[in-house]
Amino acid sequence: MDRREFSTAAAVVVAAGVLGWPQLALAQRKLEDGKDFRTLDKKAPVEAPAGKIEVVEFFWYSCPHCNAFEPKLTAWLKKLPPDVSFRRVPVAFRDDFVPQQRLFYTLEAMGKVDDLHGKVFQAIHQDRQPVDREDRILAFIEKNGVNRAKFQELYNSFSVSTKANRAKVLQDQYQVDGVPALGVNGQFYTDGTMAGNMDRALQIVEYLVAEARKAK
Repeated sequence: MDRREFSTAAAVVVAAGVLGWPQLALAQRKLEDGKDFRTLDKKAPVEAPAGKIEVVEFFWYSCPHCNAFEPKLTAWLKKLPPDVSFRRVPVAFRDDFVPQQRLFYTLEAMGKVDDLHGKVFQAIHQDRQPVDREDRILAFIEKNGVNRAKFQELYNSFSVSTKANRAKVLQDQYQVDGVPALGVNGQFYTDGTMAGNMDRALQIVEYLVAEARKAK
């Protein structure tokens, strides 16, 4: 969803050249910096272990495009090369996004992302259950068998607040225009609008990972 209009461009299918993944499509044209992806003017911080290349997904739980992208991303992650580290970063384009940022980082702190990340998307987009305020988030958590008191304590903790603030800073450092979006190694950025669609965005990320690998 676009940062300003919360809409995404129509899909334009063009295969991208990539390295490091199996069954890759051949490039039909050379990728262009500033068109297919953007090189950051100043490198953003990374959290990947030394020697690994970081890929970041910027997302928002209430974004329908992020919901549609999630199964594709999950399948893509199963083929992630061993030298690539992945992390999710929830965005906050407005203050009312912050509760869902806290939701994600609380799930992460409790080791519940694998169990409940997809269920948050399902609750919002399939079940039409609003999960956008603390009271609604707590109702969702309790319904899914998580200790409400422990979750609420972490949700309102300094550590989760700090992670949410860092996410906002990183989003601005990458100059995220809309979600879903992808960052590579603190150096490169692409999204569905630049790539044409998110399938191609993943191919562009593979190409950018290969570029980062060559620069190591």
